[in-house]
Amino acid sequence: MPGATRTVNIQEAKTHLSRLLREVEAGEVIAIARAGRVVARLVRAEEASPRAWGCFEGQVHIQDGVFDPLSDGEASEWDDIPVAP
Repeated sequence: MPGATRTVNIQEAKTHLSRLLREVEAGEVIAIARAGRVVARLVRAEEASPRAWGCFEGQVHIQDGVFDPLSDGEASEWDDIPVAP
């Protein structure tokens, strides 16, 4: 029955992944459980719509010189910034 949720344990999911994926493609939702507790769900992936190139044309402006190399003074300021606490 498409759209129904069925629960399988991890071992069954590992053993029968190809079959489970075919069922998901047909509309099933498969829950994967560890020790009886659902930890994941297999659901059919949505088809991604193609990206529209140039969709931000005229909306994004990059200042002149933004890609120019840093001066020695600017570069030394970055040396004093901690990377992570």
